[in-house]
Amino acid sequence: MRVGLHALGIGDGARPEVIRAVARAAETHGFARLWCGEHVVLVDAPASRYPYSADGRIAVPADADWLDPLLALTFAAAVTSRIELATGVLLLPEHNPVLVAKQAATLDVLSAGRFSLGVGVGWSAEEFAALGVPFAGRGRRAEEYLAAMRALWAEDPASYAGEFIRFDAIRVNPKPLRGAGLPVVAGGNSDAALRRAAMLADGWYGFNVPVADVPARIAVLADECARHGRAFDELTVAVALSDGTPEHLPALDAAGVTELVVVGAPPPAPDAAATWVAELARTWIRPAP
Repeated sequence: MRVGLHALGIGDGARPEVIRAVARAAETHGFARLWCGEHVVLVDAPASRYPYSADGRIAVPADADWLDPLLALTFAAAVTSRIELATGVLLLPEHNPVLVAKQAATLDVLSAGRFSLGVGVGWSAEEFAALGVPFAGRGRRAEEYLAAMRALWAEDPASYAGEFIRFDAIRVNPKPLRGAGLPVVAGGNSDAALRRAAMLADGWYGFNVPVADVPARIAVLADECARHGRAFDELTVAVALSDGTPEHLPALDAAGVTELVVVGAPPPAPDAAATWVAELARTWIRPAP
């Protein structure tokens, strides 16, 4: 089972010198992938419930720096050479899919094929309102956008006609190094997110999942794969835990997790951030017997 790190883009992790230190240390110490999430908009008093905490509140202050994940990962790609990169997650229905297709392909080319596009549908009605995108129907919108993007990655020229996006005989280059096979990971813990992963994606990213809930979530994913005629082992399964210790690693591996994602906030000094990554690696990648 691989171990990834979700630590870039927010607060101190948004500073270029810290991104450089964390990315290089993660590569040196054996982390498989760097994850970076997204919110374009935060508000001081949201009415929308955050689905990844018990109290329904996001822990990140509304006034915190939060980088665009594609730009942050492009910076990380430039200071590394081997570690993989993934959005965890980009809120796809908030974006124009033609533009995202070009941005994702560009990052994939600049990173020499190290990029995976993690996508989700979002939870903040306030964020959608600020961007002028309908909150209702965002799941259908995301699914259609993904189909349109894969057409753009595979065809030249490409055409697509759907409910939310239409284009005819357009060329969007560069193509990802793997073309339409650029890995797409569906994020979210709901049954709908698991269905979306099984139906449309190459993997699933569960965020802030209690360790006791992981087997049941994976069982739903396996059922959805069977329902949609896919082999479960076609998908990667990445999970960030809300609890758990290195002692849980064998059980997670047996349940079908292919990547454990460690989530944390690095310290503000680059040297301290690099040391912090090394300590995480000793804990999660090479735990003491």
